[in-house]
Amino acid sequence: MIIGVLGSGSMGSGIAQVAASAGHEVRLYDNNPDALIRSRDKLLKILNRQVEKGRMDDATAKAIFGRIYFVDNTFAYSDCGLVIEAIVENLKIKKAVFEQLEDIVSKDCILASNTSSLSIASIAAACDNPSRVIGIHFFNPAPLMKLVEIIPAIQTSAEVLDRATKLVNTWGKLTVQTKDTPGFIVNRVARPFYGEALRILEEGLADVATIDWAMTQIAGFRMGPFTLMDYIGNDINYTVTETVFKAFYYDPRYRPAFTQKRLSEAGYLGRKTGRGYYDYTEGAEKPAPVENQQLGEDIAWRIVVMLINEAADALFWNVASREDIDLAMTKGVNYPKGLLQWADEKGIEHCVATMDRLHHEYLEDRYRCSPLLRKMARDKKTFYPKGEKEEVGNTNTSQA
Repeated sequence: MIIGVLGSGSMGSGIAQVAASAGHEVRLYDNNPDALIRSRDKLLKILNRQVEKGRMDDATAKAIFGRIYFVDNTFAYSDCGLVIEAIVENLKIKKAVFEQLEDIVSKDCILASNTSSLSIASIAAACDNPSRVIGIHFFNPAPLMKLVEIIPAIQTSAEVLDRATKLVNTWGKLTVQTKDTPGFIVNRVARPFYGEALRILEEGLADVATIDWAMTQIAGFRMGPFTLMDYIGNDINYTVTETVFKAFYYDPRYRPAFTQKRLSEAGYLGRKTGRGYYDYTEGAEKPAPVENQQLGEDIAWRIVVMLINEAADALFWNVASREDIDLAMTKGVNYPKGLLQWADEKGIEHCVATMDRLHHEYLEDRYRCSPLLRKMARDKKTFYPKGEKEEVGNTNTSQA
């Protein structure tokens, strides 16, 4: 099958590399010729680096690169079996693109969007045959991140869902299926990792370095929220938060923070601009955290319980299965363990008590406890029955 990729940014280039590594001929297009040249040069550099590090031989690298065709128009997609769009997160633009693509591709071609939070149903509605449209959301960097969210719209046919899932699985990815709701699994459930960290900062309870220290050294995350926001880019992270907030009819659980908005407006976007929550200019000294154990534990648990509550609510609303929610968070954003598994370990009643304490203190709907958590605490239930929990945990660990 020939794969088309629309958009040659880091995500589109990464998807092209993944498909070519799986043996597919790939047609990569961008309406900016300079971006396409940069993509070609960067892909060649990445593959050569893999050879230098001994991760693949020269013949394999050349074969992968040789399967990627950098094309100058979308008519090159006419014989593709799948076209994946990876362009700007703008619904109007995406709909216009899909409407154009449908006139070019064959009637059996699957049209997929790599959107991280926009409605697949809305994108599909731009097509005469919306049943062929589906969301296939990779995580950056696509060649390294194992997880891919598969998002069928209400119009997507069962056949297209099956074909797309099986195809991505053959690319060596772990797929999870999620309902077409704002943020899908990962970008919905992960909001408190950033939002609650920003809330703690804005309240003056701790500084950036201390919150990052608590989340890495106590909670066990690979990166603290502020380090991660600087890595992602504050403009991108803020836009996703704002998109999810609006899409959920301004639910206060997803409200963006003025701190991040102001950083974005100032151009302090993180690593890519040399300054964000941290200063990345040469010679800049990184601030030291306040390594107070009790403070660190309070910070870590407050953020983790908000994440647990969000994961439980996603399960309550049938966004995805229990297994797929935990798998998505461990493999999509490298959380130290599945959040529902984490809830079992900490105790469901303890989770409910913490959420109720926060809600009583602030009297904000932001801290409302998920009905599922409350019901489970009342019924003395856990997400994973004894024995099953250990099995899931071992599976996640072996795939890391």
